[in-house]
Amino acid sequence: MSTTTELLDELRTLIASHARADGGSTIDGLFLSRVETVEPHHSLTEPLLVVMAQGGKRLLLGDEVHEYRAGQYLMVTTDLPVSGHFLDAGPGHPALGLGLALRPGAIAPLLLEGTAPRRTRGAAVPPALATGEAGHELLDAATRLVRLLDHPADAPVLAPLIEREILWRLLSGPHGGMIRQIGLPDSNLTHINRAVQWIRDNYAEPLRIDDLARLAGMSASAFHRHFRTITATSPLQFQKRIRLQEARSLLLAQPNDVAGAGHLVGYDSQSQFTREYRRLFGAPPGRDAARLYAAAGPAEGRRLP
Repeated sequence: MSTTTELLDELRTLIASHARADGGSTIDGLFLSRVETVEPHHSLTEPLLVVMAQGGKRLLLGDEVHEYRAGQYLMVTTDLPVSGHFLDAGPGHPALGLGLALRPGAIAPLLLEGTAPRRTRGAAVPPALATGEAGHELLDAATRLVRLLDHPADAPVLAPLIEREILWRLLSGPHGGMIRQIGLPDSNLTHINRAVQWIRDNYAEPLRIDDLARLAGMSASAFHRHFRTITATSPLQFQKRIRLQEARSLLLAQPNDVAGAGHLVGYDSQSQFTREYRRLFGAPPGRDAARLYAAAGPAEGRRLP
């Protein structure tokens, strides 16, 4: 049996060998990341398990700071706007990690085989982001999953089995309650996700808490409480972060159209857009866009959260 150190060594080699510019892989739901820069960046996550094989990452979600390094994992159970930067990475020594999509359709069948409760309405809802030690069993399964990239004929049969094993390890671990929330159709997370998805799809529209609460099937007070517990932000702060991140993406393509970018993401006031943009990204939109445009180079690969 391989030791934890040997598993991490093999995982580093496999990720370095197979990481692609788009971050994807030939196995559905498996992503590989190779990053050599420590520049801060802002992104919108998705439900994902990330296992770090080399280097580390420090994330900021609202006022909370989360850090994970080689041999540790990050778990995200809903779409979240986060800021972060990689640790102990640089040219010739990249941060290496793998991501596995956390899909309700893969998690729900496992709940029928265990002792997890099937209904959680009214129960305390866990936050949507956590870190922890991967442990030998999880690292072993993750390494075997990436190893299948060298055996493409085996992958269609064995990859779903290993994914199932990884999900079972997570369900049985200290953050199993987070995973259960994804697989349960009536969980608080599932109901809050309806509102999260609406904000993502309609970030430029006015946000009305009462409407979002109805969409989630909750009272306004319960909705606001659960939303903050899960995302570590208020709905208005969540929308603002998505608006500003979308504006930054627009400005990277058209750095001279600051007014147009602000308007497209929902700002009626140019001064408010500039003020909030500067507060998040550290520079006014025009200057930040010019810097990003000048620094843009070849794609480095998918950045896992």
